[in-house]
Amino acid sequence: MRFDIFSPYSVIIALLIYLVLALSGTLMGIRGLRLPSWLSVLYMVLGASIFILGAYMSGRIRTEKPASPGNPRETLLVLLVTFGIILQALNLYLLGGIPLLSGYLKARAVTKIWLLSYLIFLPSINMLLAAYPRRRYCIPLILGATLFALTGYRTTVVVILLSGIITIYYSARPSPRQMGLLLSALAIVAISVGYIAVKSIEWQTWTLNPLELLLYRAGYTLMVFDRLLDHQGATAGKLLYYTLTGYLHSTDPRAIVGEAVLGYRHSTTSLIFGPPLLDFGLPAMVIQMFLLGLILGLMHRIQISLNGIFTGIYSVILAHTLIWVETGPTDLVVWLFYMVAVISIIYVLWRCYPETGGCG
Repeated sequence: MRFDIFSPYSVIIALLIYLVLALSGTLMGIRGLRLPSWLSVLYMVLGASIFILGAYMSGRIRTEKPASPGNPRETLLVLLVTFGIILQALNLYLLGGIPLLSGYLKARAVTKIWLLSYLIFLPSINMLLAAYPRRRYCIPLILGATLFALTGYRTTVVVILLSGIITIYYSARPSPRQMGLLLSALAIVAISVGYIAVKSIEWQTWTLNPLELLLYRAGYTLMVFDRLLDHQGATAGKLLYYTLTGYLHSTDPRAIVGEAVLGYRHSTTSLIFGPPLLDFGLPAMVIQMFLLGLILGLMHRIQISLNGIFTGIYSVILAHTLIWVETGPTDLVVWLFYMVAVISIIYVLWRCYPETGGCG
């Protein structure tokens, strides 16, 4: 049996890698980065431990294999993927340019059309790759990732490609060499899109090279988290409120993080632990990390048993959670995907509940 590199515990590995990058940038003294306090380390260890506990406890919940609900028709999934791609192309057309190359256009790129396109394309392409693992379906994956990359948001294209890689890992079972090539390509794309987007911001005056920019972003996020610990509970639920309603109010929840922690309104990342601490303090972080570990753990076991669309759902939420290691859970769209995962878990648990006569 091969080692499962995309189990829920990959989130902890991603966190460790991110911290290595952050500390590397800090020790290099890039743009005045400072080392975190021991209190920050303690909070991160606690948060990671609670996540591991949640993932471990998921194994104590009965999820024997029920009868599979079947997969959506291949034609339907292809149509949904195509529709998502068309919507994103339309979004770029209406913007009148390429946001990746303009900070002004990038500020207007996340529209309601973008949101609808993302909500349709991302789960559909992963379900398609999971249920019908054919090489030709890598073409719409790459095409969609390219169109979303043109909006200038690094995390979006990384999630699309990373979730696709996770789905391919489980459905097509590529060799270690192939996985290495895929992950290397993903890293190159992520660094390139992030660097081009930053350099294209008209008012940006940074002179960092691509590697320095990567290390600086990581170190900066860690420094923000360190400062955030002095402001626990400061936003009193405001961050959660705008995470859920931000699209209606055109409010970026991460700008609230910047305002509360740094004293000025600036879109700011604060690690996966930051937002719940800023809103409600330590209890919220503990609850969040436990639930994330529990849900990912259950979905991982379910998709191993049932494959198909469940693999697609797992890939989507895991990819987003890996990105949350840096950005924090301040995205409505991701919580919507988590809601789909919870509904899937409830379905499987209901089928496996003793009163139903067992699974199957």
